[in-house]
Amino acid sequence: MPTKDAKPVGSVLDRIARMQKASAERSNSTETKPAATEQDQPEKPPASMRKVPKNDSQADFFVPTLYDVGTRDSRGIMDVAVFRLSKKDRRENAVIRYELPDGHVEVSSGVYGMASVWDYDIVLMAISHLTESMNRFREGKGEKPGQVFRPHVADVIKFCRRENGGRQKDAIIPALQRLSTTHVELERTKKVKGNKMVTINEGESLIGPFKTITNTATQKVELVEIRVADWMYREVTEGKNPDVLTVHPDYFLIDPGIGRFLYRLARRAAGRSFATWGFRLLYERSGSTGTSKEFARALRSITKADDLPEYTLSIEEGVEGPMLKMTHRDYIPAITPPSDSDQDDKPDE
Repeated sequence: MPTKDAKPVGSVLDRIARMQKASAERSNSTETKPAATEQDQPEKPPASMRKVPKNDSQADFFVPTLYDVGTRDSRGIMDVAVFRLSKKDRRENAVIRYELPDGHVEVSSGVYGMASVWDYDIVLMAISHLTESMNRFREGKGEKPGQVFRPHVADVIKFCRRENGGRQKDAIIPALQRLSTTHVELERTKKVKGNKMVTINEGESLIGPFKTITNTATQKVELVEIRVADWMYREVTEGKNPDVLTVHPDYFLIDPGIGRFLYRLARRAAGRSFATWGFRLLYERSGSTGTSKEFARALRSITKADDLPEYTLSIEEGVEGPMLKMTHRDYIPAITPPSDSDQDDKPDE
């Protein structure tokens, strides 16, 4: 069975090309627009999206649809941050624990530090290629893909829409070290046969073993070999209805970690409609080490910029504090037809 939102590869590539062209046009229009004076308009909040990299053309590079795995054993992995959202705080030997109604999710790091949401881009690339290959296999157009992913480093940088420079290549090995030593443990309680309640604990790192090949002369990494985590591989290849969601390619251009966390949450919870989350719960699910006030300030700034791909953000007042509403930009609310009582209330003509 094809994965959720799966489309023919040709139409997907056309869609990605259109999205990237639109991104470039938005970036160019921003650069060519004359500077406005303070009298012309109020001060704008910081943009959430970075500029499209100069090497963003994909003419000679196969780009699969961007996918992410949504659940692990019926629990929404995209509902919590299984990585750090800060670029500065490495969080070596740290633990993030998320309490959930039927158990918890615990993320722990080692001496290399906790994997970041930007490190996770490599996982997204592996899942995307795996999903495209599995879709072709289900259509009888290829062999079942294996669990090991072997990309060229230049392809990783291009897929993740980063500038192609030496610093990006130097960052590959530390990112893989963090991904392979960031452990995600899940505990959940569920009912089995005979109305017996059991508690299940299981855990795995964000990626399995990895290997890199470095050019001795240049001291730059050229090839990477990654084993996709067992649970991700099973979800994509063995699930009857794999919970694999398409992700907008401009996701890679979202600069703040909180912005990326909000997009992932919206993609799963809102889909093509809307979802509302309280500021307090968002703070608890983000794993942020900052204060709740700092987190709320960042939420308001991102909401004011309102430039995340696919979703528009707004703030509403709730019973227990402010609420963030995430609405798909193409969502059209259903129009409720008038009831019979409404017709009866009309005055006689």
